[in-house]
Amino acid sequence: MPDSHPLDRPVWNALATRHAALAEGDALARRFRADISIFAAAANAGAAATAALRALVPADGAIGLVEADPPPPLPETRIALQASLDQMLLDAPLPPAKRAPIDWIALGDAHAPQMRALAERTRPGPFSANTHRMGDFVGVRRDGRLVAMAGERLKLPGFTEVSAVCTDPEWRGHGFAEALMRVLIERSLARGEAVFLHCFADNPAVRLYAALGFRVRRPIVYTMLEPEPEPTPIPASAA
Repeated sequence: MPDSHPLDRPVWNALATRHAALAEGDALARRFRADISIFAAAANAGAAATAALRALVPADGAIGLVEADPPPPLPETRIALQASLDQMLLDAPLPPAKRAPIDWIALGDAHAPQMRALAERTRPGPFSANTHRMGDFVGVRRDGRLVAMAGERLKLPGFTEVSAVCTDPEWRGHGFAEALMRVLIERSLARGEAVFLHCFADNPAVRLYAALGFRVRRPIVYTMLEPEPEPTPIPASAA
C-alpha cells in the first residue's frame, strides 16, 4: 500500500491521527466505530495487518476501504461493492458567490434523526447514526424540516473532507448545496487546511465542485467487504 501522498490512504491517515478517538482496532488495522462509519483500513499490506483488518469485519455487516489501489484479497470475505471514485482537491481560491446568503444552522446530536432521514432520501454516501460526529455539519431547514446539509468527514493532518452534501429533491435549485459547502470550506481554509472530496465521475454535482475550484487529483477505489457466507449444508437425503 503506497503512502506517497496522505490522500492516497485517507481513511488510515485519518484513523491514525485526527480521528483516532472514533476508532476501533490497533496499530495494525483500524475502523471507525460502527455507529460512526463503515470505513476501515490496514496499516500496510503485510500479513499481520491484513489479518487484523479481517478481524474488524463484523459478522453481520461490512467495512468500506478507500484506497488508491484495489486492496489485496482478505481471507474469508467477499467484495460486496467496488467502484472507482474521483478524489477532488480544492486548488483555487473560492470564487465570489453569485447568490445572496442563506440562513443556515449548525447541526448536532439533536438533529441526528433528521440528518439520517435526509441521507436515506438522497443517498449521498455511507451515513450512520453518528456520522455527524466526524466533524462540523451545517444545514437548511424549511417548513419545519431539514431539507439540505453538508458536513466534514475524513480529517487528517492538513486536510479535511467535505461530504454528505445533499438536498431534498423538492428543494433543489435554490443554491443550498453551494452555500453550505462554502461555509465548511471557509472554515477549513481559515484553519490552514486543504479541502478534498470524493464523488462518482458521472455525478451531476461535479459541475458545482469544479465551479468552486475543485480539480480531480486522482482516481480512488472504494471497496465494500463483507464476510463470505457459510456454505449451504447439503441435506443428508441428497448425499
